[in-house]
Amino acid sequence: MDLKAQILWICAFLIADGQLCPAASDAKIGPVTLPVGLIAVDIDGTLIDSSLNIPAANLAALRRAHESGVHVVLVTGRRHKFALPIAEQLGFESCLISSNGAITRSTAGQLHFAEMLPRVTARRLCEHMAKFSACTVLTFDREERGALVVERADELGETIRGWVEKNREYIAEIKPIAGAIIADPIQAMFCGTVARMLPAEARLNDGTLAGEISVLKTQYDHRDLCILDVLRYGCSKGSALARWAAHLGIPRSQVMAIGDNYNDIEMLEFAGLPFVMANASDEMKRNGWPVTLDNESCGVAVAVDEVLAGVSR
Repeated sequence: MDLKAQILWICAFLIADGQLCPAASDAKIGPVTLPVGLIAVDIDGTLIDSSLNIPAANLAALRRAHESGVHVVLVTGRRHKFALPIAEQLGFESCLISSNGAITRSTAGQLHFAEMLPRVTARRLCEHMAKFSACTVLTFDREERGALVVERADELGETIRGWVEKNREYIAEIKPIAGAIIADPIQAMFCGTVARMLPAEARLNDGTLAGEISVLKTQYDHRDLCILDVLRYGCSKGSALARWAAHLGIPRSQVMAIGDNYNDIEMLEFAGLPFVMANASDEMKRNGWPVTLDNESCGVAVAVDEVLAGVSR
């Protein structure tokens, strides 16, 4: 199937589903001739649209990739349990890299890799960031109340109110929050308005915990939301994707990655075939990566189908 036919197929699929995808020619994607063995896709702002659902065209494209023998992995800042319903929509068993690379677990529940934040480091972090304790969330690798720990859920702010409600059954309130650290957490998270997180980001990066932590930022200006995830030093979506590709025996040149936010940078830098979403910030798009359509316009489908078409030419 040539590219024009694929574009028409995608649009027809979306029209039948009550959606419409803009022309794929709007995407700034050059010709691709390398084989692809692994496709890594971010979830929020990339795979799903503003309704928090996967558009039909994106589902169809990833299923075609899977059926052609390509490995598909979702790579997200969400914790595994919160990302699993999205992964299950794909309709086939796959791997899920969650918590920005800290956990690699199959959709069937098999744990492959885990990089926890050492509890000693986590306690030092809470002490160093005591001024921001009201916007701190600790994540632990358990599926019960206490998987998420905050001091007071109602102090996290309106910007993540929906997240709080969806995760209510897993949230425990413990004050001071450092008292919850009796095991190694997966990560710590600081969240709030963009303005509120500016001094938090500066303090996290002031050198006090250099060589002990990695700080990954996710920012949605249209929602006035900034999330700062703190993980074990060296941990990122990129490091986890590199490890998973090595586990599968797939060279970097055959890894495709699609993302939209700052926490995707290391993943996109690792991939031999990186694509950034049109809804990404101008700063992200200045890195020179090919730009596909936005997440409301089936950007994942357009990028995946273009790569698969290039491989089959």
